[in-house]
Amino acid sequence: MTRSVVVTGLGFITSIGLDTTEVIASLRAGRNGVVPYDFCGNPRIAVKVAAPVPQFTVDSPSWRDWTWPKRYEIPRETLRGLAPHGVYAFCAIEQALTDANLTAAQITDGKTGLFCASAGSAFLLHHNLAQSTATQFERGNPMGVVSSIAGTLNFNLAAHYHITGAVAGFVSACTSSSHALGYAIDEIRLGRQERMIVIGAEELNPETVLPFAAMRALSTNPDPKTASRPFDVDRDGFVGTGGGVAMIVEEASVARARGARVYAEIVGWGQASDGYNVASSHPDGAGLRSALQRALADSGLKPGEIDYVNAHATSTPSGDRSEALALRAVFTDQGARPAISGTKGLTGHGLSMAGVMEAGFCALALADGFVPGNAHLVQPDPACEGLHLPKDSFSSSPRLALNNSSGFGGSNVCHVLKRPR
Repeated sequence: MTRSVVVTGLGFITSIGLDTTEVIASLRAGRNGVVPYDFCGNPRIAVKVAAPVPQFTVDSPSWRDWTWPKRYEIPRETLRGLAPHGVYAFCAIEQALTDANLTAAQITDGKTGLFCASAGSAFLLHHNLAQSTATQFERGNPMGVVSSIAGTLNFNLAAHYHITGAVAGFVSACTSSSHALGYAIDEIRLGRQERMIVIGAEELNPETVLPFAAMRALSTNPDPKTASRPFDVDRDGFVGTGGGVAMIVEEASVARARGARVYAEIVGWGQASDGYNVASSHPDGAGLRSALQRALADSGLKPGEIDYVNAHATSTPSGDRSEALALRAVFTDQGARPAISGTKGLTGHGLSMAGVMEAGFCALALADGFVPGNAHLVQPDPACEGLHLPKDSFSSSPRLALNNSSGFGGSNVCHVLKRPR
């Protein structure tokens, strides 16, 4: 495959910033998006913190009540079919198109595709089904299906933007948007598309986040400054967040021909499954180790050439340990020592949007010349022995960055990004 893939547009609607400038500032300064948070007015709930998106109000089941920054205009006919996280996604794509200097008319000719990732809206699905059940299904929301099931983003966004290229939704839990990005890369490499828009989005509400409490996966630490602390010996679970992140990737010659700015080149990716457990990572990180090795092989790189790794690192005890062992096997045991950080210490865990969000962070680090630190890391877990885990962000000139994602069922996906020429 001789076609190169480059990142030309980014859109961030996150807990640590609503555009690239804000996100870079937060990553460089270690600015935390986690705050005290009351999910549903029940003091007996042990989860006391979350990482909400500022300037958005989407906690009502009625789209008429939602608010968002005035810079974005969402047509009424589009809004009616959106879930709350669809608002985040819409705004992220609008931002990414502007960032890439693309107009809506330039993405309708069949050469641009759209790959989306979300879990759907459990919140709206519950509300819509409750309304229908109450009337014994004599009445219901005509937009209830398209606004709430897992394909809601690709349904609504493809229709709004008149996308006639490849359109699909990806549902693999916390690797969903990483899978979306990986297969988007292949669409371009294989010559099927010239450009792909990749979007991941999730909601922050009880229906999306609190079921993880029953799995004992959420942090019960009430301190926003230490609740999310990847790789720390005292970590006790992840912190939920919502938002949306969009990335525009293009074939390099297409990007050059229109004079697009390039954040990074994506030189390879790999995936592998643990084949081990429905919810827990392999204790030795076997699947992630294979995914890392396959990503390096696809990129034609050796472990020692990677300068920075954005780890999946959710701040759960078992997940971080498995990842640390995989990283040691692939890098430390081969004499390589890239800087490694878990940016979920700042953002919280965005579930299906985490992969594209953190791939975006890698692109920013390469383009802007810095390496994000490990927020809130005080004492690394012994499983991290030999890993380079800088506590603070620092200015640097990383040439190659690698992004990890892991999800339920043992899915593992890795992308390798290169500093633009």
